[in-house]
Amino acid sequence: MTQGIIITGAGSGIGRTTARLFLSRGWRVALLGRRAPPLEETAAGHPDALILPCDVTDEAGVRFAFDRARRDWGRIDALFNNAGQAASLADPDRLPVDVFRKVIDTNVTGMFICAAAAFAVMRDQTPQGGRIINNGSVAAHSPRAQSVAYTVSKHAVTGLTRSLSLDGRSLDIACGQIDIGNASTELLRQAAAQDPDAEPTMDVSTAADSVWHMANLPPGANIQFMTIMATAMPFIGRG
Repeated sequence: MTQGIIITGAGSGIGRTTARLFLSRGWRVALLGRRAPPLEETAAGHPDALILPCDVTDEAGVRFAFDRARRDWGRIDALFNNAGQAASLADPDRLPVDVFRKVIDTNVTGMFICAAAAFAVMRDQTPQGGRIINNGSVAAHSPRAQSVAYTVSKHAVTGLTRSLSLDGRSLDIACGQIDIGNASTELLRQAAAQDPDAEPTMDVSTAADSVWHMANLPPGANIQFMTIMATAMPFIGRG
């Protein structure tokens, strides 16, 4: 049976590259993102791509998207909980509270909404279970300066991963987290071009390959936490 995965934030970056990888290897892929045109660009007309525009912070929209995927496919095997955003670099006293709230709403609340929707489907489908992969960050272990909103949000993702793993254990719902360091997305390349001290990067396809590995583990096996990063980036010893 062809497997199906929902990927949030599929209109660009890691989400886009991961979606295209899964499509090229025979999975059905539901593409979630706020705007349809970038999702259509990711899909490139692939017959196994299901385009489902919605904001991950919109509970009703997310539920509708997951119900549509389950209705079309019969089941959902995996979720790559990838959508997220960062704020401009700023000291804590110079970061507007509304900006902090927006980052938390997307990176924490939005990820919870999607995980809860996946959990509901995976609990009720036959055979029961599935796999949720949360996109964390090396910031959950070693933050960059002036990144308080993003860093706090990614620490919260780790707590979400641990709780989902525990609560899903009796339901055959596995949850793992991938912490990615300096994958060379278009956004990161643009930032690096303006920074003479930019850190080393790795090809974004390496991150996608890692998600593929996590999603294709046999039943009964799980990677709880994976860190994949550019070899020479200052992660170990940062600070």
